[in-house]
Order: sequence, then structure tokens, then C-alpha cells
Amino acid sequence: MLLPKVSAVAKSFVNLHKLSNKIIKFTKVSRKRKPYPLLEGVTITDVAAEGNALARVDEMVVFVPYGAPGDVVDIRVTKKRKSYAEGRIERIVRPGDVRVEPRCSHFGVCGGCRWQHLPYDVQLQCKQRQVTDALKRIAKVGLPEISPIKGSADIWGYRNKMEYTFSNRRWLTHEQMASGEVFDDRDGAGFHIPGAFDKVLDIDRCYLQDDFSNRLRLFIKDYGRSHGMTFYDLREQHGLLRTLMVRMASTGEIMAVMSFGEDNPGQIKELLDAVRAEFPEITSLLYVVNLKANDTITDQEIITHSGRDYIEEEMEGLRFRVGPKSFYQTNSRQAYELYKVAREFAGLTGDELVYDLYTGTGTIANFVSRQARHVIGIEYVPEAIADAKVNSAVNGIENTEFYAGDMKDVLTDDFIASHGRPDVMIVDPPRAGMHADVVQVILNASPRRLVYVSCNPATQARDLALLDQKYKVTAVQPVDMFPHTHHVENVVRLELRD
Repeated sequence: MLLPKVSAVAKSFVNLHKLSNKIIKFTKVSRKRKPYPLLEGVTITDVAAEGNALARVDEMVVFVPYGAPGDVVDIRVTKKRKSYAEGRIERIVRPGDVRVEPRCSHFGVCGGCRWQHLPYDVQLQCKQRQVTDALKRIAKVGLPEISPIKGSADIWGYRNKMEYTFSNRRWLTHEQMASGEVFDDRDGAGFHIPGAFDKVLDIDRCYLQDDFSNRLRLFIKDYGRSHGMTFYDLREQHGLLRTLMVRMASTGEIMAVMSFGEDNPGQIKELLDAVRAEFPEITSLLYVVNLKANDTITDQEIITHSGRDYIEEEMEGLRFRVGPKSFYQTNSRQAYELYKVAREFAGLTGDELVYDLYTGTGTIANFVSRQARHVIGIEYVPEAIADAKVNSAVNGIENTEFYAGDMKDVLTDDFIASHGRPDVMIVDPPRAGMHADVVQVILNASPRRLVYVSCNPATQARDLALLDQKYKVTAVQPVDMFPHTHHVENVVRLELRD
């Protein structure tokens, strides 16, 4: 007769223990987190990775955005680890000597141009050091003297492509929220706040593309609001006006691609007709009805409202067709400088078989074709390969061929056995660098010269370490494609070891 009572007591104790744990957990969750400290009078000493600035407090390294060397600032710590901390600048006590006034009113909130407060020559110094540090620290291979970085002739209005997002819940700045003002109208068009998919900052003016881009965006925003068109709700995923892409070629041709989040033919036609009437200089006015959860349009049908379904870039008399899904370097003028470096490093005499990996729309492949016997381009995006073939055709180039597919699946030992061992390989991979299988195929093929174009010196350095068993680095040339950002392109020439 005692057993049931003991079991009942035990069961009650277990239940009480579970309840106590829940209370403890609730208390821990609900208890206010101790605020991180405010570090006062800290001197910014350097520029660090990802566009951040660096300071040292006692033995701790602190990373903050929008700092300039020599600044004396108050830093609010936002994240603390054993070896470092992250924070934000709450007050500039005294600006450093190198700090300049940012041109853009959205600087510090938009997140797109983290170095506008640094003079351009200082930006170039930082990028040169970024390339040097990555190659020495990560690659750890023998290096020649690294050439001085090629700066961009245009540091404003240099982008040929911009993408904007429409939102019915535009981001309110800290100042706006602190003002106590009620913002009933939250429609806006601009850029995503860094790290927040559902937060869009309404942009008055961006200086990275020709001002036409601003005028077009503002016209669509104002027309949509005045004609009762809904702006996209990024959380609930509905609304008519979704995204706008503007491409402006060095030839003067302009492409506008409007993405709609609802299939409303009447309002779509009304808006695009208005855009056509207001901006007759647009040579390619396209649209897409995108009902997916994400904004990408590479898998969507692009419909031509008026004009052609492409624009053309020009380089040394060659015409390059660029469609709405095509990749093309976003700084047209500086792309020419980049490709000239790649061609020079390739050292072509007219007798070489060249493989151009990650060829995109075949820009580099066609650009070097005049100096090569034959060029083979490989690219993941089928539409880009279609453009590459057209680009060869319209320029009368007959010594190129192109293949679409995942690089590690297309570029195999069998492919090389079938198409010929390359004398020169040019590779221009995405930021993640090359897949290990691709590196191995390159090593197996053993072209006598390899030209590696990269938008990420860190992953480039990782790949150089893998290639080091057969190749030595003989030239390094950084090229700045993106003024006012920390991004930098780097071209490396590798030659087969004796």
C-alpha cells in the first residue's frame, strides 16, 4: 500500500521540478540583458576587413564601421568575444585628419558605400594592403613585387547596373523613430538595410549611377503612390511594385526591368506606358511578374514592353550584348582596364588554345580571341552562354565556342581530352572562388600559363595555395572597380614550374 503513495509523491516532485525549470528559464529569458559598455575617447588606428575600422582598448581589438584612422570616438559595444569586440560609433569626439565629408545624405545608414568618408587615395592604399595581406597571410606562396593598384578614373556615377526594392514598410532611421512623429505613409523605394531582408531604406539620391537612375526610380515611386498601386510587403509577400533594375551601357543605351509582385495586367501596362512616355531614352523596357518568395529573376520569364530585349556595351570596337539576366562587370570603363591586364598576363601570340572559365557573356573570351588560335568559354548560366555566342556572331568572331553547365561538371579530364589541352587558362570565378574539383582539373591539364581574375583576394589566395604545387606566381595587379567600397579585383599570373 505504500508504493502508490511513494509513486505519487515522486510524480509530484518530478512535475514540480519541471515547473521550476520552466520558471527559471522564463526568468532568464525575461531578465534584462546587461547593457554593453560605452567606450569613451577611443582612437581609431586603422582600417580592417569588410570595410570596418579598428581600434584597441587595453588588450582588446574593437571593430566598428564608418571610422577613419585618427578619429577619436565614443564606441557603444554591440558584441563581445574573448579576443575582440564589435561596436558602433555613438559620437565623433574629434575627427581624424584623413576624414572627409561624405557626399551622400544616406551615408552610415544605407551601408552601400562604407568608405565615402575616406579620400580616394586612402581607399586605394587600403585596398592595396588588403590584397597584399591576403596573398601573404593566406596563400603563403612565393610572390613577385605586387604592382600598384589601378584606380578608377570615375569615382561617382561609375556603375552600369543598380537594383532597387519597393516596400510598403520603409525603414525608419533612429532619428525618425526618436522624433515621436507618426509616419502613416511607409511606401518607399531604395536599398535593403544590411542584414535585414524585410527592411528597405527609402533613397532620395544615389551617386553611384548616372542621375537618370534616380529620376526613373522616383518617377515610378510617385506614380505608383498617386495612382493607388500597392508597394510590395516583404513579410507577407504581396503588392504590385516589387523591384527595379536599371542598366546603363557605355554606348548610351538604357535598360529598365520592372518586377511586379502581382499579376495585374491593367496596372502593369498603365505604369510601363507612363514610363515609356516620360523616358523615351530607354532603349529596352522589360518586365517580369515574380510571384516567388525571393527577388531573383534568373528563373523567370522576362517580357519586353518596348524596345529591344538587350543593350550593347562596346570595347575596342567589339559589341557585347547584355540581356536582363546577363552578368557584366558593373564598372564598364574600369572593366576595360581589368580585361587589358588579363590579356597582357595571358601573353598570347596567336597560336594558343585558351580556356575561359566562368566566361559570363563571353566578354573576356571574345576580347582575347583576336590574339588566340581558339577560345573555349564555360559558364553556369545558359542565358549568358546564349549571349556569348551572339556576341561572337555579331562581331564576326569564328574561333570561339561556349558551353553551359556547372564548372566542376563540365570541365573534366574527359572534356579536356576531347577539346584539347589548353595553352592558357583564364579564370574569373565568383566570390567563393573555385571548387576543389576544378582546381584539380586545372592541375591535371597543366596549361603553361594561368590568369586568375578575382573579386575576392581571400578566396583567390586559398586557391593559389592549392595551385602552388605546380605553379608559381609571376605577376600581381590589383584593380579598383568599386570606389567607396572595400571591394577590390585582383589579377594574378601563374606559370608552370620547370
